[in-house]
Amino acid sequence: MADSREHTLTGTRGTITAREWPRERPRYVALLVHGYGEHIGRYGYVADVLHGHGAAVFGPDHMGHGRSAGERVLVEDFEDVVSDVHAVERLARAAHPGVPVVLIGHSMGGLIAARHAQRYGEGLAALVLSGPVIGGWDLLPQLLALDPLPDIPIDPTTLSRDPSVGEAYAADPLVWHGPFKRPTLEAFVRTLETIAKSGDVGALPLLWLHGDDDRIVPLPASRAGIEELRGADWTERVYAGAQHEVFNETNKDTVLADVTAFVDRVLAN
Repeated sequence: MADSREHTLTGTRGTITAREWPRERPRYVALLVHGYGEHIGRYGYVADVLHGHGAAVFGPDHMGHGRSAGERVLVEDFEDVVSDVHAVERLARAAHPGVPVVLIGHSMGGLIAARHAQRYGEGLAALVLSGPVIGGWDLLPQLLALDPLPDIPIDPTTLSRDPSVGEAYAADPLVWHGPFKRPTLEAFVRTLETIAKSGDVGALPLLWLHGDDDRIVPLPASRAGIEELRGADWTERVYAGAQHEVFNETNKDTVLADVTAFVDRVLAN
């Protein structure tokens, strides 16, 4: 595995911990944006593959996640999280001036990355969205209709066909294993609405990855969101039988080969 190091940044609502997998003279910077309740440390394999492909890799723990400050999984405004991700982008650009930046977001991180691309896309070389919460998410109105919210965490068996993924997730002390929080769910709703009305990503190349057996963020709603977000240059890869975490699936090497091939094409243009 590639060596990594941590940075502590001043975020919008407290300190943010970011991880860097450094590389001298990289071909590009990969900026990883993790999903709900997890942390950037779960992306070591992804970072290792991208590092081997020539990338310097960076990624934050979002507010209230992992090693960053804040009440666990409380996000009152995803615009603040986007600003925090942009702070990590600035850190990466300071380390590697003029190097192309590829933004890669998974699940909730796909929501954040999509909004980041709307706000800061002119500076990006490409956008990759994996199982993104975009378009609609039926879980949101279902949960918000309940009072109190049920104490039902994410089911680890729905992450991947590889049982070791769910087992590691369930045993990870940096993963949130409790219920959703109402302000966070309300923030999801507002951000989905903001993305829907804020236009497409124009000329920014977009790669969309999704498992067709994703029971956490079902494929059809994300497809509707991608149709609204994408510009002229977009590619989709839907993996038969794959569940939510395609980067941790039994076919993860195929998934990551699709990512690196996409990046190669973008960098060649």
